[in-house]
Amino acid sequence: MKSELIVDVQSSEVSIALLEDSRLVSLQKESRNLAYGVGDIYLAKVKKLMPGLNAAFVNVGYEKDAFLHYLDLGSRFSSYAEFVKELLTDKKKVPQLSKMKLKPDIDKHGAIPDLLTAGQELLVQIVKEPISSKGPRLTTEITFTGRYLVLIPFSDKISISQKIKTSEEKVRLRQLIESIRPKNFGVIVRTSAEGKRVAELNNELKTLLNCWETTIEKAQKAQVPSLIFEEESRIVGVLRDIFSPTFEDIYVNNADVKAQIDKYVSLIAPDRKEIVKLYSDDQPIFDHFNITKQIKSSFGKTVSFRSGAYIIIEHTEALHVIDVNSGNRAKAGNDQESNALEVNMRAADEIARQLRLRDMGGIIVIDFIDMNKAEHRQKLYEHMREVMANDRARHNILPLSKFGLMQITRQRVRPALDIVTTETCPSCFGKGEVQPSLLFTDKIREKIEYMVNDLSMSNFIVYVHPFVDAYLKKGLISLATKWKFQIGGSFKILPDQSLAYLQYRVVDKNRNEVDLKEEKDLETSTSKSKSKAKTRGNDE
Repeated sequence: MKSELIVDVQSSEVSIALLEDSRLVSLQKESRNLAYGVGDIYLAKVKKLMPGLNAAFVNVGYEKDAFLHYLDLGSRFSSYAEFVKELLTDKKKVPQLSKMKLKPDIDKHGAIPDLLTAGQELLVQIVKEPISSKGPRLTTEITFTGRYLVLIPFSDKISISQKIKTSEEKVRLRQLIESIRPKNFGVIVRTSAEGKRVAELNNELKTLLNCWETTIEKAQKAQVPSLIFEEESRIVGVLRDIFSPTFEDIYVNNADVKAQIDKYVSLIAPDRKEIVKLYSDDQPIFDHFNITKQIKSSFGKTVSFRSGAYIIIEHTEALHVIDVNSGNRAKAGNDQESNALEVNMRAADEIARQLRLRDMGGIIVIDFIDMNKAEHRQKLYEHMREVMANDRARHNILPLSKFGLMQITRQRVRPALDIVTTETCPSCFGKGEVQPSLLFTDKIREKIEYMVNDLSMSNFIVYVHPFVDAYLKKGLISLATKWKFQIGGSFKILPDQSLAYLQYRVVDKNRNEVDLKEEKDLETSTSKSKSKAKTRGNDE
């Protein structure tokens, strides 16, 4: 299977698409100034204890208080609390965790008021990003994640990934880590550490220990609440979690981000650093790799797949509901039962892809087409487990119930990715009064004249909908060609599949977005609204 990672860097956000055999299987979007991401560590203050929930609300600076449950304190909370108190009390001396004597584990069935007080300062780590109306979820069991290892302060335990099958390799890794691990630091050995030499693992362990030392030094000088350790960018995080020898190419359209990826790939796989490539064509990178079209067809309420069958995806606050429909299938089986089995099997393939693609978490309920035979229901259950095996998020799948429903729980740490595929009219800016589409090309020409003559811009690109692009370039002497002769200057007109029909965008020679909003239309809209309000007031 050929795997490719495509990174689209825009001024406000970064989109990361994972392709398997040119098919989109994962899409992540991240704001370039994202805060409260998973793995970030904050110096925070306990705001309120909730004994009924056995939890506390903590101020980390977010608009909603973060949630810290008793079970998320970690078994070594007593040692942690003593260390943090000493760290924040004496500002001149940084305590050494390796020289500290660890205290006994806390009671698993204890109460939050026994360990925390309102106003207490803590080091907390984000384990779940803010979702809907809820604030972040926290833990005081701090971890630092690397490519091969996970470092856990206040612990002496070494854990080996269950995916490492051979007992000889497990023993080798355990002995190796035991020989290089400092006192009072636990380590989780990840699957990617299998077969790695002691030098590689020791280098990463030193890097993670340096992260810990830098974090506590920063915490000692910080004001509450403040960010004291920021997890690596989502791009590097994706690489860290999914990088494998099957990656053939990583394309990115930004030189600075490419340098970040180059640095990371050089560390974890020096022999593969040539796979990172800078995309410098003028055509949008997602259009070039046919990702935009796949996004348009894969998101939304209804998703079609083979032979006219389709699934309907609905989201609620508590769960996600998926309904499987056979539709007007052109190809039917010999009987209804075999036809239902075939549709359900194909639907399972698409549902497994959609869960990864949208990063849907929590409870997922699937209403498959009814099947009478028990062996068919079992076959569908086993097939769903098989196609979900590559999903890195923790999940649990139950067999079909007697009502033909399958229930899945899937780890949720971020809000589900919900891309609206319907397009808001860019011509009226939400006013409900559309400009004449016949005059759209005249408006484009006006903008180009303004940029060339008034702003003295050159080498800029005007992106338009593919249909508009085709219209502007049709014929031997097209409109676009005439404009170049009449207006002068150097500019290009190119198609962008992500744009709506009467929408356009402009980037300058440095590929920075140029803001050309229709201010006169917005002003007209405002004046009309005021006029209507005034008329309504007079009528009353």
